[in-house]
Amino acid sequence: MPPHDQLETRPLGKSLRPLKAIAPLIGPYKGTLALALVVLVAASAVTGSLPIAARVLIDNGIVTGETEKIDYYFRLVIGVIIGISLLSALRLYLITWLGERVVADLRKKVYAHVIRQDPTFFEVTKTGEVLSRLTTDTTLVQSISGVGISIALRSSIMLLISIGGVLYTSPKLTMIILLLVPAVIGPIIWIARKVRKLSRTAQDKVADSSGMANETLNAIETVQAFTLEPLQSSRFSEAVEGAFGAALSRIKVRFVMSFGSMFLLFGAITSVLWLGTREVLAGTMSPGDLTQFVIFTVLLGSSGAMLSEMWGEVQRAAGAMERLIELLEARPAIESPLNPVPLTQPGVGEIAFQGVTFRYPSRPDTPAISDFDLHIASGETVAFVGPSGAGKSTTFQLLLRFYDPDSGAIMIDGVNIVEADPSAVRAMVGVVPQETMIFGTSALENIRYGRPDATDEEVREAAKAAAADEFIERLPEGYDTFLGEKGTRLSGGQRQRIAIARAILKNPPILLLDEATSSLDAESERLVQQALEKLMRNRTTIIIAHRLATVLKANRIVVLDEGRIRAIGTHSELVQQDPLYSRLAELQFRAAEEEAQAVGEAVA
Repeated sequence: MPPHDQLETRPLGKSLRPLKAIAPLIGPYKGTLALALVVLVAASAVTGSLPIAARVLIDNGIVTGETEKIDYYFRLVIGVIIGISLLSALRLYLITWLGERVVADLRKKVYAHVIRQDPTFFEVTKTGEVLSRLTTDTTLVQSISGVGISIALRSSIMLLISIGGVLYTSPKLTMIILLLVPAVIGPIIWIARKVRKLSRTAQDKVADSSGMANETLNAIETVQAFTLEPLQSSRFSEAVEGAFGAALSRIKVRFVMSFGSMFLLFGAITSVLWLGTREVLAGTMSPGDLTQFVIFTVLLGSSGAMLSEMWGEVQRAAGAMERLIELLEARPAIESPLNPVPLTQPGVGEIAFQGVTFRYPSRPDTPAISDFDLHIASGETVAFVGPSGAGKSTTFQLLLRFYDPDSGAIMIDGVNIVEADPSAVRAMVGVVPQETMIFGTSALENIRYGRPDATDEEVREAAKAAAADEFIERLPEGYDTFLGEKGTRLSGGQRQRIAIARAILKNPPILLLDEATSSLDAESERLVQQALEKLMRNRTTIIIAHRLATVLKANRIVVLDEGRIRAIGTHSELVQQDPLYSRLAELQFRAAEEEAQAVGEAVA
């Protein structure tokens, strides 16, 4: 299993073994595959009869000069052509359907696996890299799992039929062709290996450019605010040119391979045909036999050329499948135990941190929290305050089991969450983050993320409780309004109220509020605070507070600094007992007074 950071430094593959992973995906469609194979064999057999029909037409019709026989044998040849056309079209339909179906299942499988990875995976893996594998790489796999398989099998069958046909028609000339085969196939295989290596490099370059574009577009406001459009355009152009250069190298090698294979194959065939013409002139071969031999030889050459061409596609597909397998083999650090301990249903929301120490994998030398001991009773409201980097957000991430502690334990309702299913743990927790993620769908569906099975009426009730109903109803299409990617059509306060509505709809026993009212104006904050106070009743609530006014009603306030608990108490107790809290309170209230004074002067 490759570590996460090896996704960017992976070695080039050296075999076709990754393509074996396609077999389980084809398994559910064995019936379609079997029918496609039957049609393919039938089409190949009918195609193989074409040279024989042509020989009979010439020797028994044209040579004799009998009009009736000529008409009969021409009708026979036309019938063969109709059969070839119908069977080939049916084969193409079945195999194309199979390829599309397999690649759709593959994309779903990769996406479902990636979306379950832990935060560490996404810290070291570019989103653009994952998207490239979901699109470009799966398309390459599609080429070999559908039409590619069909072409390879058809060409292989036709190659065997053609060899048998030329051998039956003229063993002498066939031996000459077979002696020339190694001289033709050897160089093609060597060049194909070169193509595979260059294809992998080209795919990596495309992934790099995709990653850069994705990163830039996700930060478009920052790019434009700092007028970085020319710089980012230049960098993207360099990345695209790098991808083009890698692709051009592959194209050049494939050009050499295509030219060489066609020239060697048909050069060898032409030489043998020259000898066959001399056989006809000598009277040792009939004109029909020569025609039959010519057609079989053409089929032989075209099948060989197609196989050599497909070898390059197989090499590229193997490289693409190798990259996809790396994603599928990535294992999240956070997984459900084989026999998870069930959590209390319905949960009461009792939380206990017992000697918890944790370091982020990307910062292993610096503890994010150390020796963290805290018991939070069911229904209690606790506020975490402290300077930036004190460890407040880390406690939320540990409670949601995005990470596991290095030591100590976190208990919910008496169960160590490491022993529980992560999904069950997260189902117990509702989160209102400081920065709300709005999805590119309607307002109704964005709120429904809190509980996907909720009715439209339940969604609307949650929106009303979060003071979001009024502004949603003013949108062009109300609750059905598309909110734009990342909620670009909403203000910060509106996005925050959507997040609060989600938490209300989820109705969990534990609430995590990351300064849930920080982006709201005074009126909205008052309405939302009232909604939150109702929601917080009889629930365990932890509030990360950057503004101390938010936490004055908390049962307890926990002061954090450098990952450790400095003090615990009420606001009045901490102002007297803890210098850090006292300083934070003084700064906050002074800032509030200055803001109020500035507003008063502006009004005056």
